[in-house]
Amino acid sequence: MMRDRLEISILCVDDHPLFLEGIATAIGSQDDMRLAAVASTGREAIEQFRKVRPDITLMDLRLPDMNGIAAMVAIRSEFPHARVIILTNLEGDADIQRALAAGARAYLIKSTPLAEFVEVIRKVEQGRTHLPTLVAQNLVEHIESDALSDREVEILTQVAHGKRNREIGACLGISEGTVKSHLRHILEKLGAKDRAEALSIGIRRGIIHL
Repeated sequence: MMRDRLEISILCVDDHPLFLEGIATAIGSQDDMRLAAVASTGREAIEQFRKVRPDITLMDLRLPDMNGIAAMVAIRSEFPHARVIILTNLEGDADIQRALAAGARAYLIKSTPLAEFVEVIRKVEQGRTHLPTLVAQNLVEHIESDALSDREVEILTQVAHGKRNREIGACLGISEGTVKSHLRHILEKLGAKDRAEALSIGIRRGIIHL
């Protein structure tokens, strides 16, 4: 049976074979869509995009070589009109903010029902955007929170790796006192009572990733 020329061509970027198989089945069940290519790394995603020029790219955030946002930025720097839908398990508001700021047209969680998933693809292909209610609520909940600076994120990441203040200072080329000052600001911004709680909040919100 000949397929309609107006099919929505899709590139799916994910490093889990079983998930890719599920996506292929889901897309294959739609008369107006086709899976044009798959990729399991960010670099492969960029190469495949150049080859197939898909209408829609489904992008996971966690990839073996780079994060999905970096891959999306690379694609959109070369193809500014690329339409990318983030499809991930990460629900942190920081992840959502970074993705939207980088140009994502929609942000979906992998547990999204099939009917909603395919309708979002159609919506984005038509030039619209989409943010599910739960994702939007998560974003709004922290919209007025003070964002951590790049240096504060660096320090919180070092804390996550088990480093003490003196070690963090030596690693970043700053004094131990400066590290302590940054940590105080981190606790205040995150509303945390100690380093352990700050780490928990940072991971949950997607500010840092382990």
